[in-house]
Amino acid sequence: MDKVFYLLAILGCGDDTLDCRQARIEPARYTSHASCQEAMADALRRNADLDFPVIAGICRRQTPETARQAAPRTDGRGR
Repeated sequence: MDKVFYLLAILGCGDDTLDCRQARIEPARYTSHASCQEAMADALRRNADLDFPVIAGICRRQTPETARQAAPRTDGRGR
């Protein structure tokens, strides 16, 4: 049985928080959804440099597809 890991995705959103897109993936992997959630406040502070009206985070289960999509940090504008 494979181990399950969670990734913390940092989202950049518009003022209405409806138009969000993934801006970054935190480099850490978490062994539970709860431990990922606990790390979110610090992760949001570390990523406050993003050029979006609202910065949010979401914990996602790591799958082979999400592992391929994990990209390096962006230039601060989600690019």
